[in-house]
Amino acid sequence: MAPEARQAFYDASYAGSAPENYERYFVPAIGAPIAADLIEVASIQPGERVLDVACGTGVVTRMAAERVGEDGKVAGLDVNPGMLAVARSVTPPGTSVDWHETSAEAMPLPDGSFDVVLCQMGLQFIPDKAAALREMYRTLAPAGRVVLNLPGPTPPLFAAMAEALAEHLQPDSGKFAHVVFSLHDAHELRRLMSEAGFHDVDVEARPKALRLPAPADFLWQYVHSTPLAGVVAGASDEQKASLEHDVCARWRDAVTDGGMEMTVTITTVTARK
Repeated sequence: MAPEARQAFYDASYAGSAPENYERYFVPAIGAPIAADLIEVASIQPGERVLDVACGTGVVTRMAAERVGEDGKVAGLDVNPGMLAVARSVTPPGTSVDWHETSAEAMPLPDGSFDVVLCQMGLQFIPDKAAALREMYRTLAPAGRVVLNLPGPTPPLFAAMAEALAEHLQPDSGKFAHVVFSLHDAHELRRLMSEAGFHDVDVEARPKALRLPAPADFLWQYVHSTPLAGVVAGASDEQKASLEHDVCARWRDAVTDGGMEMTVTITTVTARK
């Protein structure tokens, strides 16, 4: 999928109820467990200034705000207004966060204004990754640090879902699942970070075990939490039933105790300005 098409797909499809579903379903099952690991690696300290890029509904932003305390400063940035609306609505009262609706490639933020920049599972969606990383570098204070994480390669569970989507809906309807896992090559990530100006670049891939709902539940929760909601919206009831039957059959081996077990490789990138 071309970068322009990828961004348009992302922007247009995270609308309506998708952001609410993302916070309700995706965050507890996948987003929050992975975010907790990111926050630990970042080792955020009280009083620090933290920017969360591509913050979505703000799970990382909220965790960072807890760490920095009243003397710190936290900002969340995302291009999608629906995601930010949910982020604002679920942020606990009394938690101070500055929300910015803007592209990661051109942040309306001062030079050197943050000690830490975070980005969870978002860089792969940004059309101009080099520009976004240069902006992260620019907004960091001297000796500031950046911590990113990215999933991939595509786990068998998601590869099976992508194949089923392509077979039962549109031929390219499964592409989103692969876009999610499209940026994880260590050499490419080191190159991108170094070219943006960062040093002390470290790239580490580790498996992350996740507990997911039962197959049919997870299929529709994931679909309606992502841009796939727009793809499925035009499908007939027969197509949806066939899709569910096929996906559940493909996922049968992952089922245990009424839910599913999945292991995804998460690549974490750390670097300094």
